[in-house]
Amino acid sequence: MNPLVVEQMTVAYDRQLVLENVSFSVPEGKLVGVIGPNGAGKSTLMKAMLNFIPRMHGHVFVYGQPYEKQRHLVGYVPQRNSVDWDFPTNALDVVLMGRYGHIGLWKRPRKEDIDMAMQCLDKVGMLPYAKRQISQLSGGQQQRVFLARALAQDASIYFMDEPFVGVDAATEKAIVQLLNELKTRGKTVLVVHHDLQTVRDYFDYVLLLNKRVIAFGETESVFTYDHIQKTYGGKVTFLSSTHIVG
Repeated sequence: MNPLVVEQMTVAYDRQLVLENVSFSVPEGKLVGVIGPNGAGKSTLMKAMLNFIPRMHGHVFVYGQPYEKQRHLVGYVPQRNSVDWDFPTNALDVVLMGRYGHIGLWKRPRKEDIDMAMQCLDKVGMLPYAKRQISQLSGGQQQRVFLARALAQDASIYFMDEPFVGVDAATEKAIVQLLNELKTRGKTVLVVHHDLQTVRDYFDYVLLLNKRVIAFGETESVFTYDHIQKTYGGKVTFLSSTHIVG
């Protein structure tokens, strides 16, 4: 049974179709890049799968059950620019938010929850900043804190919306290491991604999207020149043969 199945999802804003009849099924323990031009519906896809925005129709199944019954199995890292970084809280408290599904929204964190949150901060190199206000962190550090929060959820499936945007090289390296660790642990990860040059290095599978699915499958077979041209409307000319196939 595949951990994530999307069937015939359609989403519209003001009667304009943003996603049309999107279907795909993700095998377990794979890193999946969601690739497409600006306005292709990549972030909308994630938000619709998570029920943050309504779908016109379509279904999302997590381990064979409707998402609504399995939402505790899914972790989410939003776009950094969608977060209010001036909210008065520190890095540790942000990571502990990832434990709410385990401890309950209004209950105090247990020692084991705090220990796990600290371990997650350590994994992303942010343990020395545990008590630092998030507004005082750099962009890359803020992104690491949100990755630690997702780790603290101990989910089976992770959705990450543009985690590499606006981060420094050290943070990008840390994110890649984290993705590979999650894969080693059998987790399934979907990542909205823009840098075509790194797709083959980072992802096992790709979903090429432009309001509808252009292609989906293993990177080696799907990330081809023809598919990329169809996805981007013939506007991609800079990729070398070392970064695409076919």
